[in-house]
Amino acid sequence: MFSTGEIENLLFLDIETAPLAPQFDQLSPRMQDLWVSKSKKYIRQDETLTPEEAFLQKAGIHAEFAQVVCISCGYIRFNEHGVPEISMKSYCYEEEEKVLQAFGEMLEKFTRAKKERRICAHNGKEFDFPFLGRRYVVRGLKIPYVLQVQGKKPWETPFVDTMELWKFGDYKSYTSLDLLAGILDIPSPKDDMDGSQVRAVFWEEKDLERIKIYCEKDVVTTAQVVLRMSRLPLIANT
Repeated sequence: MFSTGEIENLLFLDIETAPLAPQFDQLSPRMQDLWVSKSKKYIRQDETLTPEEAFLQKAGIHAEFAQVVCISCGYIRFNEHGVPEISMKSYCYEEEEKVLQAFGEMLEKFTRAKKERRICAHNGKEFDFPFLGRRYVVRGLKIPYVLQVQGKKPWETPFVDTMELWKFGDYKSYTSLDLLAGILDIPSPKDDMDGSQVRAVFWEEKDLERIKIYCEKDVVTTAQVVLRMSRLPLIANT
């Protein structure tokens, strides 16, 4: 699927997000009204759900009501024996502007160094990449060039999405990273927490280190999926 050279030009990444406020009533009145409107689809699916409960459960996946709290990324190099080794870097701060600014500076350097370089995430085209672009706009920060998709055709965007690779052209299929890792015999990244817990860990426990470790595991797992699908050795000691 990918050659070793192509894999060395990929930047694997994952983001973790949390609602803009720890509780619904801590949003501004205007944003509360907007969330009530947004949450109607969730309440239609579960009539026992209130807008306040929906906020805790679902706001984190909407860039209009959530913030990026951690971005982890990694790139692979193959050693002289053809064994892949991954280098990792995480940007995890209480202030979203710091996360986006630091990551954006790194991303510009990485992707502009070679035109062949691309970014890779699981479900990245539906979540990570657009979420990041929207939050750069909200925060009034320069959007990294690789995320500027306006005027580009889908095949012109420098994105690799492992979920899309697994679809093999199927438009209706959704496969989680955990499931994909399971069927490919790759260690699970969900051995401590999952995405639904990030809100509480960020706002209540204030444990950025735990979020960073969880985010980095997803990056490694995404890289392992690409290696496995390319019939190459996996990263050892992860």
